[in-house]
Amino acid sequence: MLKKSLAWFAVALAAGCGGSDDATLATLNGKAPLVIGHRGASGFLPEHTLEGYKLAIEQGADFIEPDLVMTKDGHLIARHEPMLDSTTDVATKFDASRKTTRMVDGVSTAAYFANDFSLPEIKTLGAVQARSGRPTQYNGLYKIPTLDEVIALAKAEGSKAGRTIGIYPEIKHSTFMAGVFGNNFVEDAVVVKLHAAYGNSVDAPVFIQSFKVSNLQYLRTKTSIRLIQLIDADDVSADGSMSLAAPYRQPYDFVAKGDPRLFSDLLTSTGLDFVKTYAHGAGVRRSVYRARRAAGPWRAAPVRQEQPQREPDD
Repeated sequence: MLKKSLAWFAVALAAGCGGSDDATLATLNGKAPLVIGHRGASGFLPEHTLEGYKLAIEQGADFIEPDLVMTKDGHLIARHEPMLDSTTDVATKFDASRKTTRMVDGVSTAAYFANDFSLPEIKTLGAVQARSGRPTQYNGLYKIPTLDEVIALAKAEGSKAGRTIGIYPEIKHSTFMAGVFGNNFVEDAVVVKLHAAYGNSVDAPVFIQSFKVSNLQYLRTKTSIRLIQLIDADDVSADGSMSLAAPYRQPYDFVAKGDPRLFSDLLTSTGLDFVKTYAHGAGVRRSVYRARRAAGPWRAAPVRQEQPQREPDD
């Protein structure tokens, strides 16, 4: 959904998110900020590939950030969105009969959708650079990884480097995915994978992020892993206020439910009090962070660490 190059800050609502014990840094907890390989090292190699994530780790990333969508046969794969057209060579491998038109966050979209392809079909695709001006000589060389493969890479590269490499997955277009697979089917699959790999702990080297609210509220009842509410905006206006043009105006699950609150409402004192009831932090676009910070200090408050509810046996 995001078409611009964004930089995100984790605005922690709970302590313990820093990467070192250096107490001289001007962060909320005095610790070094985490370096996150956003989509891998996508300025060098095609995004969301094992090779790109590995390069990001070699460049110093503490965490790698896979965006997650689901295949027709229920596998979680790393793609920025369910539409495969701009980040893979799908159009050279499958004819146009495999394209469908679907509503994605209120927009009619004709595309090759990941949820119409099985994992073996996905594995025939090569990743390509999605943005102009970036190197294209690696287009088609690297395959689309599964979440399992991303986790295995992070652990292997962490062991090799002698440091913990975490993962920072984002659940993409959860409202759309719920319409395809059923409510919270994708979220449940993510929790199963992450608990198997890292355990159900707030100390796991994992953050789960989303631009939606309802799926994070659901996840709060299913896992102790840290959750991040992403905050979007079209840009910052000349007067320093957030520019909130669609589709960057509000979380789409708010749109679907008729909730009038905007992304900007989540950054008010009342909004942050609401966010902290289910999330451990907020991921805010850099320009929005600067504009909001100029308006007054961020309020930090702890999130109660409660035992998540048990999932039904069925």
